[in-house]
Amino acid sequence: MLTLRPAQAADAPTVLALIRELADYERLLGEVDATEQGLQAALFGAAPRVFCDIAEWRDDAPGGAASGTAGGHGGPAVAGFALWFYNFSTFRGRHGIYLEDLFVRPAFRGRGIGRALLAGLAARCVREGLTRLEWSVLDWNAPALDFYRSLGARAMTEWVPHRVTGEALVELARTARG
Repeated sequence: MLTLRPAQAADAPTVLALIRELADYERLLGEVDATEQGLQAALFGAAPRVFCDIAEWRDDAPGGAASGTAGGHGGPAVAGFALWFYNFSTFRGRHGIYLEDLFVRPAFRGRGIGRALLAGLAARCVREGLTRLEWSVLDWNAPALDFYRSLGARAMTEWVPHRVTGEALVELARTARG
């Protein structure tokens, strides 16, 4: 059985583990420099600007959680997460949600967990009068692209993501006025 809940401060190590698992799947593990302390501050500080929903799975069968997963003895196992924040559309004049990461552990895929996490965020958008839910997908991740298409998502091919990071970010900051 699936349960979705907001992440709690005690979940910081689990969130970091999920981020690392996602990065490994995306062949980007070497780029992860997040820490438990950083996640703790970002997600659970005085004024958080990023949020996380945790998906937990409890097997109904005798014996509890799926074998080889956390939460044994009938307790729930962490199956996945959605990490998100509010963004803003100047054209619409309203906020939306940007889904930074969605990840379901391989042992739990095919159970509707990813769909449930996205549906929960969509429900939040509707409830709060937000204008959109958006995210990015690596162009080689065919299973994710197919999954998102099946939910009615459309690729925004006319927009090209850009990023400034590392030394380029430092160099650009040096040119700031004031």
